[in-house]
Amino acid sequence: METAKKIGRYERIYQQLTELVPKSNDPVSRMATIAAVLYHKMDTFFWCGFYLLKNERLLVGPYQGPVACQELKTDTGVCWAGINQKKTIVVQDVHDFPGHIACDSRSKSEVVVPLKDKNGAIIGVLDVDGKDFNCFDAVDAEWLKKIVPLIFM
Repeated sequence: METAKKIGRYERIYQQLTELVPKSNDPVSRMATIAAVLYHKMDTFFWCGFYLLKNERLLVGPYQGPVACQELKTDTGVCWAGINQKKTIVVQDVHDFPGHIACDSRSKSEVVVPLKDKNGAIIGVLDVDGKDFNCFDAVDAEWLKKIVPLIFM
């Protein structure tokens, strides 16, 4: 998708989410809404959802797409890299990422955004898989980083 079109789509998604998420004060409900809107509005998103830290384990949360890994092996893969490095990570080809966890072999690219609670502690990640190589870029990273804080607004 061309950059201007992608930015326009994210702007509309962001506006829609700012109207939808305040209808619930429950973070899990907000995550479910965000995952559903992103998954259904972005054509290249193959899987979209959250992994949440619970007792030092990274467990699947609300998501849209094919069946997910229920738990991600500690300190392995893109999701754990986002948590451990405390930053958004964009991977153009998941096969080139050391320790990539293949929950579904059809996933080709990935972007992960750390999820922080109201106190700034990382409690999980937004994880998006692309159905093609090179699905994600700086525009995706920027807009997903704007969307994730809506969970605790």
